[in-house]
Amino acid sequence: MTSKPFQHAPDAPWIFRTYAGHSTAEKSNALYRANLARGQTGLSVAFDLPTQTGYDADHVLARGEVGKVGVPIAHLGDMRTLFDQIPLEQSNTSMTINAPAAWLLALYVALADEQGADRKLLQGTTQNDLIKEYLSRGTYIFPPEPSLRLIGDMIAWCYREVPRWNPMNVCSYHLQEAGATPEQELAFALATAISVLDTVKAGGQVPEQDFEIVASRISFFVNAGVRFVTELCKMRSFTRLWDQILLERYGVQDPKARRFRYGVQVNSLGLTEQQPENNVYRILIEALAVTLSKDARCRALQLPAWNEALGLPRPFDQQWSLRLQQVLAYETDLLEYEDLFDGSHVVEAKVAELSKGALAQLALIDGMGGASSAIDYMKAQLVASNAQRVRAVETGDLTVVGVNRWTDSESSPLAAAGKAIETVDPLLEAGVVERLKAWRAARDPVAAEAALADLKAAAAGGRNIMEPSISAAKAGVTTGEWAGTLRTVFGEYRGPTGVAVVVSTGEAEDVEAVKAEVERVSQMLGRTLTYLVGKPGLDGHSNGAEQIATRARACGMQVIYDGIRSTPEEIVRRAKKGRAHVVGLSILSGSHLDLVQDVVRLMRAEGLDHVPVVVGGIIPDADALILKQMGVARIYTPKDFRITQIMSDVVRLVEAAALAET
Repeated sequence: MTSKPFQHAPDAPWIFRTYAGHSTAEKSNALYRANLARGQTGLSVAFDLPTQTGYDADHVLARGEVGKVGVPIAHLGDMRTLFDQIPLEQSNTSMTINAPAAWLLALYVALADEQGADRKLLQGTTQNDLIKEYLSRGTYIFPPEPSLRLIGDMIAWCYREVPRWNPMNVCSYHLQEAGATPEQELAFALATAISVLDTVKAGGQVPEQDFEIVASRISFFVNAGVRFVTELCKMRSFTRLWDQILLERYGVQDPKARRFRYGVQVNSLGLTEQQPENNVYRILIEALAVTLSKDARCRALQLPAWNEALGLPRPFDQQWSLRLQQVLAYETDLLEYEDLFDGSHVVEAKVAELSKGALAQLALIDGMGGASSAIDYMKAQLVASNAQRVRAVETGDLTVVGVNRWTDSESSPLAAAGKAIETVDPLLEAGVVERLKAWRAARDPVAAEAALADLKAAAAGGRNIMEPSISAAKAGVTTGEWAGTLRTVFGEYRGPTGVAVVVSTGEAEDVEAVKAEVERVSQMLGRTLTYLVGKPGLDGHSNGAEQIATRARACGMQVIYDGIRSTPEEIVRRAKKGRAHVVGLSILSGSHLDLVQDVVRLMRAEGLDHVPVVVGGIIPDADALILKQMGVARIYTPKDFRITQIMSDVVRLVEAAALAET
């Protein structure tokens, strides 16, 4: 290889990951082993929503959600199956888990102990970022203060017991998915990291001389959108700001300890249901944003599949995304060169602009008392930013190829070739519940109860939670029992919706026209048209519901929206109490058939069968037919991006329903 100062032998590539897991631990294990055989170099575990929110599969809120968006892990037996024939000592495992992160790490360590692994050699990451859960993803359980305490416990335990493990992955990925601007993504993520380090310092579990070690283990998980020049500059800004914060705020002297270590999943928000084959190009361009600049290159990369806007990707789709990474890393000469952008006045100017905006936001959050005190503010900012983005797509100010420009298209052989997505067996849930009950019956009940009692005492008494959690895992305790015990100590939290303030639409003609229709129909009804927006089940992706609620208010409707994680009974009770004229359900987890059926049945039982129901989500055509047979009046999927048009549809539905009653 050349000895030129700008070119060298290829650097080692980043870790290749695929975010995967569904149905059962057994099926997910087969998928992991297949992906590893095809050249994947790290695992990224997707858990189902009951696991993420600390419920067992037989809990009422888990109905319809088991195995849909990830793998259900209820106990050590499930973890054994998930990693069967995969030696943990030799693996690099990322777990996208937050509120129950301590528990899933405890299960992982308990299994590693069974395998005879050296804990000091375990490598991987637990996401464990609760601030962003309150802001964007919704799989939180506990209030901010105890959540930060649990993160601090994990950090203090990990640096001693599993020193190669990243106990906390500050996750700005979901902030961008919720509409964050680059400056907001930078500021909100860095504010979260600061709150975590401040918690560790105040906790007293880490000696001052070891703080530098702890700081060096904080990693990040970021997003990269299709505006790849801005995204590349954002990553360079992240590296500089993190270095500055660790040096100036915390006195970290070792430059290596101040490195910004990050993994990436590129943007899913911009993937389209229309002309989904275009998503392949979007994914490639987004991958370039986090790999082109050597000084800001990611440590690990996972790419979505081209068909994620349609449903759950198949093994082939995941392989296709993996091959993209391999071609980029091994066929191109990208890894042979020093940073391509050093000295670019354009890049430097953009980095400076982004850094200035981020620091201004960071100062504002600091003035509020830090990230945990600024949750309401940050949530409202995200909803407002996302409303502006959605509106720009509607008006055409933001071009999305195949969506609002160049929409005429040949039919895609990829999307039309029979089964274009993976599906989960609807009977699977019963089998998971049956095995869960068998596990509980077979364990030593005395040992399980003793472990839970010790866990509760540790939580209440301020002891580090990790060793009691590992003991509970080995005693056969379940995910729901672990989380339920901590719920009794810490309580539960309900995050802000961010939709209290109507976001201005600039007096747009289409909005004004719908507002006039709302006023006309409201006069006919004798009161303001009332729209209940509900999020049944455990799906915490609330962006769509928030935008519907925000636009409905802008159009003059009275909106009832209480946020995520409602039971069908709660939704129907609110609809009856609020005298809703229409009920809108937003479900993106694939559990729409079960949950909508329950809501419709309960509405009929309460005499609300005259109230139209509309449903939004990622809903295959076959499921849409079933929903219509249930009585659903309208079904909206990502291709229905014109929200004001949806509002117009809703007004017409309400008017028709009212006329039918007279």
